[in-house]
Amino acid sequence: MTFLELAEQVLKDEQKPLTANEIWQIAVTKGYDKHLNSEGKTPWATLGAQIYVNAKDNPKTPFAQTDTRPKKFYIKSQNIDLKLDPIQVGNSTTKKKKFDYLERDLHAFLAYYAYYHLRCYTKTINHSQSTKKEFGEWVHPDMVGCYYPLDEWKSEVYELSSAIGNVSIKILSFELKRELNFGNLRESFFQTVSNSSWANESYLVASKISNDTDFIDELTRLSTSFGIGVIELSIEDPHSTKILLPAKYRDTLDWETINKLTMNNDFKEFLSRVKIDISSKKIHKKEYDTILEIDELKKICSG
Repeated sequence: MTFLELAEQVLKDEQKPLTANEIWQIAVTKGYDKHLNSEGKTPWATLGAQIYVNAKDNPKTPFAQTDTRPKKFYIKSQNIDLKLDPIQVGNSTTKKKKFDYLERDLHAFLAYYAYYHLRCYTKTINHSQSTKKEFGEWVHPDMVGCYYPLDEWKSEVYELSSAIGNVSIKILSFELKRELNFGNLRESFFQTVSNSSWANESYLVASKISNDTDFIDELTRLSTSFGIGVIELSIEDPHSTKILLPAKYRDTLDWETINKLTMNNDFKEFLSRVKIDISSKKIHKKEYDTILEIDELKKICSG
């Protein structure tokens, strides 16, 4: 049984919308997990990633998804009445404080999303290790990441690409904010440009982004002009995270800026790690940001 077959069977059994985590918990209760043709250490995370991608990108998918956060899934062919599910109707009327988390708490959520959806290994950059006076106020991104083709390419292809000097790794840079609106748009955006435009892809990431029409228009204009991507990070369900605006891919890295960034030990270690992993043809996952499980991520924002 594949992960998608497992999810489809659970949803057919239950005949109601379920989150990816609920699907997995029910599958374990019914013993479906014992029939999986996978021995991965985090099968629940693999299930979540596969069902989200399949529901979004596969036109023949049997899955449909709700518009809520966290997203729930159900079988298209079943006559599911979403109005019967109280979780799907509107937002909670309970008044909560604006944020129950700090900006640094978002790093774990982005690391999770980048790993499962961008196939990217991330490294958090500690700004306190940098001497900013030499190069101005904005110097380092909050997080950097690297995509390796090692998991997808055959060894012969990888060895040939290495021999001709084209390993096709991709370096990504991320600037994180809790909220993005007209009040902080320009400062946040140009901070991202200043800190991140040296990479192959650069992203401005926020957990709450204004949906005001004029704001979205301006955000889109800036993204198009400077090639900066925008990610709306879901802390309720990292798999529901969306790339609102794609980053423009840059063929070449800005090596002069990268050289300046090595004043930060975290960034210098990241560069060394990428070189080692390319040379050894093995990704040493423990040297990058730890990928927490969903239950551990929930504890971050629950206080």
